[in-house]
Amino acid sequence: MDDENTYLLISGIQHYVFCPRQWGLIHEENQWDENLLTAQGSLIHERAHNESLREHTHGKIIERSLRVHSETLKITGNTDVVEFRQVAEQTGNSTISLPGETGYWEVLPVEYKRGKSKTHDADRLQLCAQALCLEEMLCCSIEYGALYYNQTHSRELVSLDSALKERAITILEEMRRLLERKRVPKARARSVCKSCSLSGICLPSLDQRESASTYMQRRLKEIQ
Repeated sequence: MDDENTYLLISGIQHYVFCPRQWGLIHEENQWDENLLTAQGSLIHERAHNESLREHTHGKIIERSLRVHSETLKITGNTDVVEFRQVAEQTGNSTISLPGETGYWEVLPVEYKRGKSKTHDADRLQLCAQALCLEEMLCCSIEYGALYYNQTHSRELVSLDSALKERAITILEEMRRLLERKRVPKARARSVCKSCSLSGICLPSLDQRESASTYMQRRLKEIQ
C-alpha cells in the first residue's frame, strides 16, 4: 500500500456527511473534544474492536477490527465486525473462498453505532466505504452490510447498491479536494450543533454575527 499518511480515514465520511466543518476540524486541524455521546460511542466500540474475540461457529466466522484499505480510493480504516457466512454454492462474484476453510462465503460488514437509525445516510455511507475496501481487497462484490444500534438493540440491513456506492465515491472525492486545498468548511449553525462534541471549538454562532463595518453602517443608517 502507498504511504498511508495520504489516505483518507473511512470514519471521516460519517463526520463529513453529519457536518463538513466537523470533518474539517477533526481531520484537517486535528481538533477533538469529548462529550457524553462520544464517550458512550467509544465504550460501544471497545468490544467490537477486540481482536481477541474472533468467533467461529457453524456456518459463520466473525472477525473484529479488520484493517482495510482501498488503493483506488486512497482510504483506510478499521471495521467493527466482518461476518463471513457460509453458503451452499458459489454465486457470481458475491462469494469468496477463505484460506483454511471449505466451501463458499458471503461477506457482511457490520458497523456498531451508539444511537438509533437515522434519516440521513452518514452511517450507511461509512459502512459503504468499508464495503468498497473489502470488495477491492477480496476481489468480490458485497451487496449488503448491517448497522447495529445500541440504543434500540437492533440491526438494520443496508442495501449496498450502485447508487449508494457512487454517492460514497463522490463524497470521498469532495473530501480529498478540501483536504488537498487545506480548507476547513465555514461554520453554519444547525439543529445538530447541540449534540456535536466540537460545538465549543467550532462556535458556529460567531460566523452568524455581523462584522464591525456592517454594524457601523447599520447604526449610521439608524441615526440618519
